[in-house]
Amino acid sequence: MGKLSDALDRYQSERAVKAQMLRPETNHSRDMIIHHAFDPKLVVLTAPESIEAENFKILKGQIFFPKDGPRPRTIMITSAFPGEGKSFVAANLAASIAQGVNEYALLVDCDFRRPRIHKILGCSNKEGLQQYLTGKKALQELLIKTRIDKLSVLTAGIPSFKPSELLASSMMEELFEEFKERYDDRYVIVDTAPSHVISEVNILAKYVDGVIFVVMAGKTPREIIHKSIEALGKEKVLGIIFNGYQKAYKSYDRYYKNYYKKG
Repeated sequence: MGKLSDALDRYQSERAVKAQMLRPETNHSRDMIIHHAFDPKLVVLTAPESIEAENFKILKGQIFFPKDGPRPRTIMITSAFPGEGKSFVAANLAASIAQGVNEYALLVDCDFRRPRIHKILGCSNKEGLQQYLTGKKALQELLIKTRIDKLSVLTAGIPSFKPSELLASSMMEELFEEFKERYDDRYVIVDTAPSHVISEVNILAKYVDGVIFVVMAGKTPREIIHKSIEALGKEKVLGIIFNGYQKAYKSYDRYYKNYYKKG
C-alpha cells in the first residue's frame, strides 16, 4: 500500500501529474481497416519524439522489468469515471509494446458500453468480443491485424443488450485463461469500462496479472480512488497514471524538444 499512498499524496498536492508515462491473425484483416491515418491520440506513432510518447516507453520498461515478481502478461487498464484517458493509455501502451524487438501485443476492448479502441486504431467494430461471447464467431475470426507491426486487436463488437452478463460469464474467464496459455509470446492489454461505474470490472480484475489505474487531473476525488482500488484488489494494481496535468511539464517540454533537435 506504500506505493499507492505515495502516489495519492502526490496527487493531492499537485492535483495530478500528466500521463506517464500478433502476429497476423486473420486473412480478413484488411477489410476491417476503415482508414489509413492514425488517430492523433496514438502519440507513440503520431508524435514519437513527444514527452507523452517517451512516458509510454518508460511505462513499458517498468512492466518489462518489475522490481519483484514475474512480468505481468495480461494487464487491465481502467479508471474510476469516464473521460479520464484509459483508452488513450491502453492503445498507446499496446502500440509501444509492439514496437519492441521481440514483443507482440494484443489489445482487447472490454468496454461494451462506450468502446473507443476501434476509433483510435481505425478498425471496424461490427464484430468483436461480444460476438465471441455469444457464440456467433470463433476467436480467430475476430482478431484483427492492425497496421502496426506485431499489434492485433479484438474490438468490443456490436453492443449487446446484456453486457453485464457477458463480462461476468464463465466464458469470459475461460477467454482470459486462453490468453495466458495460448499467447505466451505476447502481452494482452485490456481496456475496460470505468470501475466506479460498472461493477463487472472488478470481476475482470481477478482474471488479469495486473491493473493500471488512470486518474484525470482535478477530476477524481481521493476517496473514490481509494475505494476503486480496494474493490479491484490493491495487490493487483501495478501503478497509477495521472493524466492531464500540464503545468509541471511546460519547461521540461521545451528542454526535451531542444534535445531532440540537437540529436
